[in-house]
This record gives sequence, C-alpha cells and structure tokens, in this order.
Amino acid sequence: MIKVIQPGLFTTIQDGGRHGYRNIGIPTSGFMDEESAWAANKIVNNKKNESLFEITLTGPTLAFNGNYVISITGGDFNPLINKLPVKMYQPINVKLGDTLKLNNTINGARCYIAISGGLKVKSIFGSKSFFSNITDSYFLKKNDEIKVSKKSKNKILKWDRFNFKLNRSIEVFKGPEFDLLSSNSKNKLFKNEFTISTNNRMAYNLVEKLQVGTKSIISSPVLPGSVQLTPSGKMIILHRDCQTTGGYPRILQLNISSLNYLSQLKSTDKIKLRLINL
Repeated sequence: MIKVIQPGLFTTIQDGGRHGYRNIGIPTSGFMDEESAWAANKIVNNKKNESLFEITLTGPTLAFNGNYVISITGGDFNPLINKLPVKMYQPINVKLGDTLKLNNTINGARCYIAISGGLKVKSIFGSKSFFSNITDSYFLKKNDEIKVSKKSKNKILKWDRFNFKLNRSIEVFKGPEFDLLSSNSKNKLFKNEFTISTNNRMAYNLVEKLQVGTKSIISSPVLPGSVQLTPSGKMIILHRDCQTTGGYPRILQLNISSLNYLSQLKSTDKIKLRLINL
C-alpha cells in the first residue's frame, strides 16, 4: 500500500493507454512521455505499459506501507527518501515506513515512479489510466491509498544507459489540410520559433499566430500530435487526452518521439518545428 501524504500539483496514474475506443469518443490517454515511462517500468522489470505514477511540475509525498522496489525517471524533481537524495534511473529499495518526496521540477515537466508489480487500480476499457468522466479520480488526492499489484519475482534490472535530455526540436509531417496555408505561412512554420502557452494533458497552445482567417472544416478525426489551426491564427498541438474529432484544419502531425519531447516542455519554452518528408 502507498499512501498519498501530499499529492503535488497534478499526479495521476497512467499506463500504456486506452486503445480501440476512439470510435465512441474515448481518448487514448496513457503516458505523456512514453520513453521515460517505459524506462521506469523496465528498471523494475515490469511490462513496458504497466501502470505507474505520472508527476507534473510539482511532485507528491508518498508513504510506503511495505517493502518495494521502485524507479524514478523523466524530469529531475530532486527526489528524496527520508530527506536523503536518491538517484534516478536506478532500482531503489524502499522499506515499510519510508517516505518519498518529489519537489519542484529542476529539469523537465514530468517524471515517473514505477513500482515493481505495478499499481492495483480498476481497469476501465482495458486501461488503468486516469481520465475525467471515465475513472473515479482524475488525479491523486491527499490521503488516497493505492494498492500495489503482486510483486515481481523476476530479477530487477539496472538501467544506466539512458540520460534524460530536453529536446525542443519537434519533428512533424504535413497534415491533411497543410495546403490551406499560404506560402508565407509555410515558410514561417519552419523558419520561426514558437512559444508554448497554456498546456495540459489534452493540448499545448502556442503563443505566436500563423495565419488568420483560415476557415473551419467539417468535423474530422484528430490524434495525439495533430496540430490544429484556429480561425484566429493560433496553433494547438493535441496530446494524449485529446478529443477524437475536431473542426479546425489539421496542418501538421507530430511523430511519436516529438510527442514525448513536447510533454517535457513547459509554458514559455520555445520549440522549433522540423518537417519530415515522407
């Protein structure tokens, strides 16, 4: 059992996502930064899509009511166990009564805590990922108690080959409505930098306008990584909790790696879009 002493800003339980239900309007959800989450699970020998804690910007304080092996990956939130620093990207033995505290981020927007065996929470539509209106909770709250699934009996691994690094170069493909853009707008897309504004698990808004007056389209499928252009000229990059359809032109599409990179960036960070030709 793991007790939430303080939940942090926005701590959720996520796994590999909720697949196969977009036709009834259910988003995929799941790990924002798949690479970091997979690394966390690999270190404690879980399956790569096993459930774990995803932390955003300010970390939680967790108390362990048992002996477990955990790992912490992704952005650096200065993790402390019983007020002593612990290494990231390594297996960590925690004992009954230990307290893990993650602080404000030093580097990156999200980190992950995996527990050997995974977290024992209800699976809905094939996933344990928190999502509003589908799961009982959207984020962890003070005094929540989370059960741990059966402990892994396999050998715990050591992962020392991965170094977390922020990447502001975002690779994209042309979207279905790319050719609605003027030549000038196309040049701006790949010549200028864009600043991240408000953002969450659903979408990242960019500050700079691109092309004002682009008309809406008939509501069409969108995916995590779709870049929408509003009539006001603002760009919206959809992420893991995004809706399944939308009426704004889809001018670009991020690749999988760039979705991971974007999830680790914060408001006021700048990105550069790089076109990949198929």
